[in-house]
Amino acid sequence: MSGIDQELTLDTKHVAKHLPDTPQMQKLLRRKEAAHVFNDRDTMMRVAQAIIEQGKFTGVVRNHERYGLYFAKPIGYRISGDDGSRIPLHYGEIKINGDKYHVIPRTRPSE
Repeated sequence: MSGIDQELTLDTKHVAKHLPDTPQMQKLLRRKEAAHVFNDRDTMMRVAQAIIEQGKFTGVVRNHERYGLYFAKPIGYRISGDDGSRIPLHYGEIKINGDKYHVIPRTRPSE
């Protein structure tokens, strides 16, 4: 199946932790957790739209339907909570909970 064939609304409570330099992203790093962030909000919205239109269903993982798509250019980066190192991310994933979704930049599909 390609694309998502249902009406969805962005779950705004998860947006800030996936954007650079927000207090929510900084909180993850202070807790020594990795932060997966988009380059910016516009990139996040373009990735979400592309996944909704063309994403591949990857299954139900931890009680969420998931759809994803690889991108040729980096859509964001992963910041290590240990040393602050960064790696570029080329995979976007949408997690669906009811009629709401949030989008995450990742290294690969969730398992």
